[in-house]
Amino acid sequence: MRFSSATSCGGVCEQLFALGEIPGVLWTPEGAVGTRPLILMGHGGGQHKKAPGIVARARRLVVECGFAVAAVDVPGHGDRPKDEEYDRIATENRARVDAGEELAPLIAGFQALVARRTVPEWQAVLDAVRQLEHVGAGPVGYWGVSLGCGLGVPFVAAEPRVRAAVLGLGGALASADVAARITVPVEFLVQWDDERVPRAQGLALFDALGSAEKTLHANPGKHGEIPAFELDSTLRFFARHLG
Repeated sequence: MRFSSATSCGGVCEQLFALGEIPGVLWTPEGAVGTRPLILMGHGGGQHKKAPGIVARARRLVVECGFAVAAVDVPGHGDRPKDEEYDRIATENRARVDAGEELAPLIAGFQALVARRTVPEWQAVLDAVRQLEHVGAGPVGYWGVSLGCGLGVPFVAAEPRVRAAVLGLGGALASADVAARITVPVEFLVQWDDERVPRAQGLALFDALGSAEKTLHANPGKHGEIPAFELDSTLRFFARHLG
C-alpha cells in the first residue's frame, strides 16, 4: 500500500492510497491511535471513490462514530483506466435497451461480471488497511447501494470479516442465490419509484437475504433520491453492530 497524500479538515484525516493498480481513499479521525471499526464503501455506477455521497457518509462515520472508512475506484471508474471489455458490454447494453429489452437484467448481468474482479480486490484492500496502526483489526462493515449493492452482495457473502452491511437499490436477478449466503445484520434501502430497478426485484433481493436480522427501508422517490435522514439511520445501524 502506497500513500500519495494526506490532508486534514474538521477533525477528519483523508489519505489517498494505491494498492497495486487499485486507487483508494482512507478517512480516519485526526490523530487516531489504536484499533477502530472499519467501513468499506462501494460507490455507484459512473461515480468514484470520492463521490459527494460517499464523502458525506464517510466524514460523519468518522466524526460521530470514530470509525475508519475506506473506498476504492471500481474498475473503469474514477482514476482507473478505461476497461475495453466493460465499455463494449455497456455499449451493447444501451443498444439492446434502445431495441426494447428491459434494463434491469442487463444491469444485473454486468454487475455479476464486474464482481468477479472486485471481490478479491476489496478483500486485498481490507487486508492492507487493517494492518495500519490507526485502523487495526477491528470489526468491519460494508455500505453500498446501486452498483455498490450489486458488487457488495457477493463481497459480503464471501467475506467473513464483515459483521454488518447497508445495501440497497439493487435487484435479485443476479444476486438471489448469493444473497442467501449473507447472514449478518442488513439494513436494505428501496426507492419505491425506482426507474432502474423494478420494485419487485428490490423486494425479492431483500427477501432472499439469509440474515436473521434484516430491516427494509422503503421510501418514495426515484433511484437517486434516497432521503437524507437515511444517513442518520446508517450511523445508528453501524454504531449498534460495530461500535
